[in-house]
Amino acid sequence: MHIHILGIGGTFMGGVALLARAAGHRVTGCDANVYPPMSTQLVDQGIALTEGFSADQLDLNPDLYVIGNAVSRGNPLLEALLDRNLPYVSGPQWLADNILRDRWVIGVAGTHGKTTTTSILTWILEVAGLNPSFLIGGVPANFGVSARLTDSPFFVIEADEYDTAFCDKRSKFVHYHPRTVILNNLEFDHADIFADLAAIETQFHHLVRTVPGNGLIVVNRDDDTLARVLSRGCWTPVEWFNDMQGDGWHASEAGSARSSEVVADSGFDVFLAGKLQGCVPAFALPGRHNRANALAALAGVRHAGVPVDVGLQALATFQGVKRRLEIRGVVRGVTVIDDFAHHPTAIRATLEGLRQRVGSARILAVLEPRSNTMKLGTMSAQLSGSLEGADQIFCYAHKLGWDVGAALAPLGSKAQCFEDIEQLVLSVVASAREDDCVLVMSNGGFAGVHDRLLQALGNP
Repeated sequence: MHIHILGIGGTFMGGVALLARAAGHRVTGCDANVYPPMSTQLVDQGIALTEGFSADQLDLNPDLYVIGNAVSRGNPLLEALLDRNLPYVSGPQWLADNILRDRWVIGVAGTHGKTTTTSILTWILEVAGLNPSFLIGGVPANFGVSARLTDSPFFVIEADEYDTAFCDKRSKFVHYHPRTVILNNLEFDHADIFADLAAIETQFHHLVRTVPGNGLIVVNRDDDTLARVLSRGCWTPVEWFNDMQGDGWHASEAGSARSSEVVADSGFDVFLAGKLQGCVPAFALPGRHNRANALAALAGVRHAGVPVDVGLQALATFQGVKRRLEIRGVVRGVTVIDDFAHHPTAIRATLEGLRQRVGSARILAVLEPRSNTMKLGTMSAQLSGSLEGADQIFCYAHKLGWDVGAALAPLGSKAQCFEDIEQLVLSVVASAREDDCVLVMSNGGFAGVHDRLLQALGNP
């Protein structure tokens, strides 16, 4: 079957493309402004990409169009295929019908940490010899791809609460029917499609309703919103993490290296029901939030039959995820780091984790408020507080519909805003000195600012 994917450049739809090709289909696709790592993956897999959404792509005459949620009414290709009554389906529905059916699906949901937790969980299953299939909203370094199809009964998926498609406004994750599901956390996000937190809670409860009685729901004990979701009704056993007082999972405080060099954490102990399960001697990801991600993954794989000691060993060899505190280069002693943080809570957690790694070294935060929620200014009041852990802040304020300068005013002189990307780069380079860490945070390509910074640092 020939499948043509609209919106193929997104992490989810690009993953669907890889799975469809692995399943034996001919796959083509289109999108606007496709950037790495997804563009690289697609090209490497021999998937033909068309730039833009011109209606003449109907001449490709595919058997089926698979539509991503970034494609809206008014899109010329979508309008053309609707006018001609051509067959189409949403990405999540195609995945559910053609890939996930009859598999043990392990889903990871939550506002933050989905990609990291999904990647950790998948790696543990791999180390345990279970050869899982997966679809992840990022590229785990241990695998080098964001999606893989195997003959394993296990399929691990990042379960996103964003809407499914133009024709289906339910969250993607209601299609997946997981047997094991992790609920990392829940707070307001996606202000472009959700009116308030209560609306997102309803979608999460829709997910809870799909988990069978012989399944397992792994939940963050620290998150009162998730407890409120479960109070609406739960028909599945629940296991808690970040559970210091109860019979769930918790981790000891991790030690950390205190130097200007970016290094790994020194490890942590893992407890279940108050009993020591073992130690992770070293872990590639810093911060309490990443220890919580690891705990959730341990609980999830245990339900799938993986012993805790195997999970602990696998954590020590987990290499992280691209765009999650990923070092892009070091020039003149200045380390440029890429991170996906795009919500105030994620920004704060990322800075805290990096601070744990680098000690007293300066952190220069370079931020692009690019997500739909951030562009709407919904989180503007929380932005300055989330950046307090940085020594200097450089914000790219191009085409924002709200006054980011006013939002960052509480940070005083250590925060600057820029409409021009080149001026931002020049200012960062002028401020940077040996042993500094330049932390770039965006959920997009950020105009290639990482390479621009490295090049400018090399040509002072």
